[in-house]
Order: sequence, then C-alpha cells, then structure tokens
Amino acid sequence: MSQNAPLSTRAILEKLIAFPTVCRTENVELIDWIETFLRDLGVRCLRVPGEQPGRFNLFASIGPETDDGIVLSGHSDVVPVEGQPWTTDPFALTERDGRLYGRGTSDMKGFLACMLVAARHAAQRQNLRAPLHLAFSYDEEIGCVGVHSLLRDLATQGFKARGCVIGEPTGLHVISGHKGKLAAKVTCHGLAAHSANPARGCNAISLAANMVKTIEALQEELKHSGTVDEHFEVPYSTMQVGLIRGGVALNIVPDLCDVQFEMRLLPGADPQPWLDRLREEATRLCAATPHARIEIETLNAYPGLDTSEDATFLRDIMRITGDNRASRIGFGTEGGLFNDYLNMPVVVCGPGSIDRAHKADEFILPEELDAGELFVKRIVETLL
Repeated sequence: MSQNAPLSTRAILEKLIAFPTVCRTENVELIDWIETFLRDLGVRCLRVPGEQPGRFNLFASIGPETDDGIVLSGHSDVVPVEGQPWTTDPFALTERDGRLYGRGTSDMKGFLACMLVAARHAAQRQNLRAPLHLAFSYDEEIGCVGVHSLLRDLATQGFKARGCVIGEPTGLHVISGHKGKLAAKVTCHGLAAHSANPARGCNAISLAANMVKTIEALQEELKHSGTVDEHFEVPYSTMQVGLIRGGVALNIVPDLCDVQFEMRLLPGADPQPWLDRLREEATRLCAATPHARIEIETLNAYPGLDTSEDATFLRDIMRITGDNRASRIGFGTEGGLFNDYLNMPVVVCGPGSIDRAHKADEFILPEELDAGELFVKRIVETLL
C-alpha cells in the first residue's frame, strides 16, 4: 500500500508518534514522511532548514495562489520522556481503556494528523477558491525557536493569509490570547577561597541569593501594582526563578553561580523596565561587594498573543466550534510570532488537553481526534 493511501487520522497519528522527535534533536525523518505524504497528493511544499543540522520546518499549500487562505500550524517536536514512569511505549500509539497513549498525542501530533487529513480533503476538492496552508515547525517546546526561519522566509516572500489556527490542545475551544515569555540568566562571579577563611573570597552563591530576593520582590510589585488582565487565570505578569547552579565543593568559597528565571508577560507588556531594575540592583550589589561581578542575559523570548475579539477570522472559527466567546490561556504558543512576522490574526484551537501534556502516559481520546478531524474539514469547507 502506498503512503498516500487513505490512512485514517488514527493511522496517521500512529506513524507520527513513531518518530521520536524530542526537542533539540533532529526531525528530518518525520519531515521526510510528511513531505512525501503531501507531495503524493500534489501539494506544493517548501522545506526551510533550521540553524541546526537535521532540523527543518515545512510549509505546504493546496489550491490557488491567492492571499486569502487559511494556515493550520503545529510543531513537530515533543518533550523528553526520560525519568517519567510510562506504562506504555511512548513512541508507539497504544490504545487502552478507551484512550490513545503516546508522546505527543495531545501536544501536538494529534493536530498534525488532522492537518494531513485536511490536506487530503482539500486536495480532493477541485473548486477551492482560497488556499489551505500547512506549517510544521520544530523546537517549539524550548521557546518557539525553530519557527523563526520559516516565518522570516514567508515574510520575505510577502506571504499573506486570512488567518492562522495554531492547533495546540485546547479541547477545541477557541483561544484569542496568551502570555508571552522571556527567559534570562543571571551569572554571578565571585572569588574562590578556602572555606576555613571565607572572608578572603567572595561567595557567588550569596550574590545569587540576593538576586533571587530581588526577583521575588519584583514579582510582588508585578502582582500588586502591575498591569492586570482578568481574562487570564493569573491576571498579572509573573517572574520566577527556575534553576540555580553554583559551587564545586563544600570547602571552597564558590566563585560562580548562575540563576535562570522566566517572565510570563501579559500581551503587550514590556519586560525591559523590570530587567533594568534587576540590573540596577546588580550594579548596587557589585559596588558594595569587592570582587563581585554580575551579568544578566536574555536567553529566549517570544511575544504574547492578543487577537481582537472583533476580528472576522476569530468569529469565523468560533462559528465552526460553536464557542460563544473566546478564552485566554496561560501557556505560550507560536501564535504571537505568526502575528508579528506576517501581520495576520491568529487563534489557538486544537483537540486534546494541555493538562495531559509533558506527563507520563500522555493520551488523547479517540472521540477528541475525530472531533479534530471534523474541525479541520469544516475549515476546508470555508475555502470552497
């Protein structure tokens, strides 16, 4: 049987799950399979390499070359499984007790399978008046880093579309906004010394502890006097430390310690004033502490999403799902980047639940997958 035979959505998902496309690793074999599937349908494909070998974005188009199409978008990478107590093979789709288990079933290869079914549905139509576009990215799970090369390429080409659906798992409820993210590192340099006489050194961990206290104080300001948006479960921007690394031995005054923190920012919120405050404290601390030096660098950032409630595209997708109003979510997506690069309205809507993502025994329900297939087919019907 050839690859472009009418595989069911579940069968396509089974194929996709079998590719262990863990973030920060190659996804070329999965992209090869998807591109072959699409080219066998007669679909136009553009492969855009990333900065790392073996990692690719893929963009596909079906129908006329007009600027009023719709983009369906999803990331090909999944989070690692090491250390998680899986009861099934995470890279083999397993049905048990009415659930379909496997890494990426909900986040978000379930939607990728629906995208491919949508492509087949569109390719079978001879009367598309507007195109269907499919975007497959990589390394979304480490901060939406992979999609940039694709979006830069499309922006250079002057690509336009009516709107984009990011198929993250939302239970097929339409999402119009989410927070942005900034990840940063504070590197504290001190002076090593023997612990028998710590005054001869400068303890980098103590410097880091002061910086952590400053981050916590800034968080309290964000909570009590920052901008508020009650549409979010946590209605203010947040700032929190997630990683600390320092010291080499208990009997050595540590000369190096780094602290990594993140900000989850309301759409449109500017992190710079808060970073400036952190740098001011670092300068004050170093001036008061001999041998101290503190560096602050941004590691990664992506924007929030804030699609207008009056956007026609948003209303069109809500008519398909039956939602009376759009919601907002706390987790991030590539949606803000699509909006920034290509100036198009974006909604987030896909099958499955984010509550199952990144955990052992991740699953999607068969009826959720079926609903996702119906959703994308109805989107295709709007292009006729």
